[in-house]
Amino acid sequence: MKLIVGLGNPEKKYKYTPHNIGFLMIDYFLEKLKKNNIFLLKKKKNVFSYFFEVDKQKILLFKPQLYMNLSGIEIKKIISLYQINIQDIFVLSDDIYLSLGKFKLKKKSGHGGHNGIKNIIENLNTNNFIRLKIGVGYNSKTKIEEYVLQPLDNEKIKTIMINFDFFSNILINFIRGISFEKLINISREKF
Repeated sequence: MKLIVGLGNPEKKYKYTPHNIGFLMIDYFLEKLKKNNIFLLKKKKNVFSYFFEVDKQKILLFKPQLYMNLSGIEIKKIISLYQINIQDIFVLSDDIYLSLGKFKLKKKSGHGGHNGIKNIIENLNTNNFIRLKIGVGYNSKTKIEEYVLQPLDNEKIKTIMINFDFFSNILINFIRGISFEKLINISREKF
């Protein structure tokens, strides 16, 4: 089974904030896959999970329902429950250091100051998972903590979401077992 995790905060007031880009990408990807059989499990102790199958590969899309900085706790539980290999994990997160709408595909890298990623690394005792860092920009006029929790305006959301189709393609290739190195090559084709 492959696990795709979108990071975010659970309350509605955070829906369009920089920190919730991972949730937005999961929602977008679900819409793209609606024609497949997707089963929404009921909300169980802070977890939203969506199961589906692509090319006979079982997939779990996951939106942790604890706050961002505690994401690793729920991911660790899911990995244990479904016996998922670390190499079969793909995490979608925001990145304030990337320009709005830009992205980076990473594996075996540090948390880069992102507390959600830091918590995942701490709980899994490894950084050996794929991560798609989605640029949300940052203007130094506000504190980082304030910026990531304030709603983005519609123009900024549109700028970020322009690449969501492309990101979906990367996810489909991950699901199909394409190596990280080939995923990097696919991601470079965008530019």
